[in-house]
Amino acid sequence: MSGETSSKLGSTLAKGLGIKVAYRDPLGATADPVTRGESTFSMGTANTNLYNEPEPTSWEWITEVLPTPRQLGRYFISLFPFLTWITNYNLQWLWGDLIAGITVGAVVVPQGMAYAKLAGLEVQYGLYSSFMGVLIYWFFATSKDITIGPVAVMSTLTGTIVLDVQKTYPDYPAHLIASSLAIICGGIVFVLGIFRLGFIVDFIPLPAISAFMTGSALNICSGQVSTMLGETAEFSTRGATYEIIINTLKYLPTSTLDAAMGVTACAMLYIIRSACTFAAKKQPHRAKVWFFISTLRTVFVILFYTMISAATNLHRKDNPAFSLLGHVPRGFQQAAVPTMDRYIIKEYASQLPAAVIVLLIEHIAISKSFGRVNNYTIDPSQEFVAIGVSNLLGPFLGGYPATGSFSRTAIKSKAGVRTPLAGVITAVVVLLAIYALPALFFYIPKASLAGVIIHAVGDLITPPNTVYQFWRVSPLDALIFFIGVIVTVFTSIEDGIYCTICVSLAVLLFRVAKARGQFLGRVTIHSVVGDHLLDTDGKYGSLANNKTPSDDEDHHHRTIFLPINHTDGSNPDIQVEQPLPGIFIYRFAEGFNYPNANHYTDFLVSTIFKNTRRTNPHAYRNRGDRPWNDAGPRRGKEGTDDDSHLPLLQAVILDFSSVNNVDVTSIQNLIDVRNQLDLYASPRSVQWHFAHINNRWTKRGLAAAGFGYPTPISNEGFHRWKPIFSVAEIEGNASAAAHAEIINNQRELSYHKTDDAEHGIKSDIKSDHSAIERETHGVESSASEHSDVIHEDKFQHDLTDSKAYNSRRKVALVQGMNRPFFHIDLNAALQSAVANSSDEIPHLG
Repeated sequence: MSGETSSKLGSTLAKGLGIKVAYRDPLGATADPVTRGESTFSMGTANTNLYNEPEPTSWEWITEVLPTPRQLGRYFISLFPFLTWITNYNLQWLWGDLIAGITVGAVVVPQGMAYAKLAGLEVQYGLYSSFMGVLIYWFFATSKDITIGPVAVMSTLTGTIVLDVQKTYPDYPAHLIASSLAIICGGIVFVLGIFRLGFIVDFIPLPAISAFMTGSALNICSGQVSTMLGETAEFSTRGATYEIIINTLKYLPTSTLDAAMGVTACAMLYIIRSACTFAAKKQPHRAKVWFFISTLRTVFVILFYTMISAATNLHRKDNPAFSLLGHVPRGFQQAAVPTMDRYIIKEYASQLPAAVIVLLIEHIAISKSFGRVNNYTIDPSQEFVAIGVSNLLGPFLGGYPATGSFSRTAIKSKAGVRTPLAGVITAVVVLLAIYALPALFFYIPKASLAGVIIHAVGDLITPPNTVYQFWRVSPLDALIFFIGVIVTVFTSIEDGIYCTICVSLAVLLFRVAKARGQFLGRVTIHSVVGDHLLDTDGKYGSLANNKTPSDDEDHHHRTIFLPINHTDGSNPDIQVEQPLPGIFIYRFAEGFNYPNANHYTDFLVSTIFKNTRRTNPHAYRNRGDRPWNDAGPRRGKEGTDDDSHLPLLQAVILDFSSVNNVDVTSIQNLIDVRNQLDLYASPRSVQWHFAHINNRWTKRGLAAAGFGYPTPISNEGFHRWKPIFSVAEIEGNASAAAHAEIINNQRELSYHKTDDAEHGIKSDIKSDHSAIERETHGVESSASEHSDVIHEDKFQHDLTDSKAYNSRRKVALVQGMNRPFFHIDLNAALQSAVANSSDEIPHLG
């Protein structure tokens, strides 16, 4: 089917369905060719490259979204990132990975056993999870530093879920519940990663993560204090933090000899760390040695107290002096296909969102942080895949949910890890512990293990200085942090997670919905070198040697646009000029979509009404003709004209620099405002100009609503209008101009250096004209037009005489002439608005 036949068929179908294809398109084929501003322009010169900007099509969008075969190939390769570096593996990398892997392995063994107790499981399950996590992760990893395994927060949440399920099914084994939880959470995260949805973690801000980690750490620490003190009273350590603290203090008199093993172990860990930190500062050349000593403090403390315990309880296993860890089976005794019971899954289904969030946010936050520190970038979606696969396969060896650990990741990074393959070394260490050390594990004191947990989790508490920085940067974020911590302390970890995320999203939506635009005004600014202006008009003094540039020299000044009310923090002493009477420049602050469209335009309309007057003051001859919401002057005051000094509304310029996408709601809102302002300005019409539109689809949406070209005046059709286009030189002339400008800049820089060295900073700096000047052109010439609008070149009927389009210079349009009211910047938009305003408004000058 030919293009012409297809077009006719489409037109016929649209007419039959009542679809207006050319909605409000005054520049369509039926428009007066002269009023289009295109016909005269197009005949100007053969050297001018005409350009009509094409609209994006639905097929273009489809082709952008659908992956190409090449992209599909890259996608499948990206699922196994190790393929990109494994072929370059060398002995130097192996040495770094060997040291880091062994170091982390020595830490993960005692931590894994301790965290298993938090999950309400026997300690061997922590070792199973640790082994599978570090063994599998390196295949899919984009972070060399992360160590996957049991973590405190996830273990605590798993323990809570296990207890809740066992209230309904008391005979169901805890490890089977934990394994099924790992399978479900791993599957969810794996699917998110496969579909590359890693961006969802970006909706959880840092204050929410910090609050969640701090509240969880407080909950875990408070729950372990009673075990560390050996309190014999029975009370729940899974409730709200404040209740646990109260009960711990209440039953403090029931403490036993376990307190000696727990408190001293915890104190020893802090003492060793502080001593190593102090020694590293005193002996920087031995900092690496002190780091490894500090890293192995957990292993040392566990071995030390295990030795004491073994010496004390060697002949009294049935009646030990203090609580011991007990029998730990050798090898993978629980290796089997996980049991997936739908009744069990249904029982904890409501807690799955919290479990998935916990599984993700700590891992992603840690991996991003260490990636920035070590100069590489992680892929959150691929990390989802890694976490998902680790948790899908871990339960086959008896593992429970595992994710990235902050403490072990920090140790691994400082130990000099080179690649993710260090995880295999760690897996070998864990494997040796599973098969060679179970007999030794029997004598580990439970109180000492609780001290290890408190010491490890204490690093998750956000320090006061960080909270203070939150306050300095954004007080609202500091408030979110405190809300999250308080909710976690007084309710539960799950409630704290949901609360911080919901509050953060509510704040985000509020900021978007209540975003208020700014009305801009013009300010002329000058460049300064040292304490001297570059021209004679500055308040800091005249140029050296009393040199006065001629009027045709560049005075190093330019026009910028600032908020009229100085809400951006600019100096309030600077007087920001209203662009021109009846012309308003409005900048959006947070994008322009359905949540904030009404808020933006309500402020726009109310300000316009306040600062302009109705074009026809006698539009309502009788009081009864007025609408109820526009009552007009009070009775007896009808004869006074209080707003006669106000200008008429001429044009609205919208700055779209912060707008990337629009939607139907926001566009319809603009249409309604346009109709409202057209009634207000009737019988005139308000011209709408747009600057800094950076998205083709945004242009298409605005053009579909009738924006981008002059608005026809009711019952009068078009008046002649002056199109102002932005052009740029191309090919040889442009290159020569750019080269000339570079030479001029270098000459000026050299002049500054020589002048500073010999005579100090002088202010008699001269500059050549810029090689590329903005030329403005139109259809009509007028004696009343001022030089600032047309740069002293009057509009000509025949553009062949224009400086911009003569045979010596070849130029091209920057943007399409088919949308003349879409401008490259605010200066071009303002020039066009002034050139096409009524005679009442003075032109720029």
